[in-house]
Amino acid sequence: MYRMNKQDQLNRLKKDFIDCQKVLLAIGDETRQSILLVLMGTDCQTGLRVGEITEKTHLSRPAVSHHLKVLRDAGVILMRKEGTKNFYYINVRTELGLLRTLVSDIDTFMQNFYGNDGI
Repeated sequence: MYRMNKQDQLNRLKKDFIDCQKVLLAIGDETRQSILLVLMGTDCQTGLRVGEITEKTHLSRPAVSHHLKVLRDAGVILMRKEGTKNFYYINVRTELGLLRTLVSDIDTFMQNFYGNDGI
């Protein structure tokens, strides 16, 4: 089996970081993390409306709307329209999978070049 050299693995990590930039920025904000936790913690499979998220996070409606837009633009959440109502929910086929790849590639790199006492 071919094992990539150090530079090849560093190039792969660079690409992984670039691929993850939007997601890392989106989920790196504490307010957006609280919105994600609200969305993940609900029993509702159809999603939540801005007002419901506002109640659970104690943020203003404009703040919730802004943060939802950032999360949507990054592909972390999706929106479903029902008439005039918008429902927000976690994207199960999310860009968050890119983070899994990044962490896995970092782990492989550390094991290959720094032994088992890496990550």
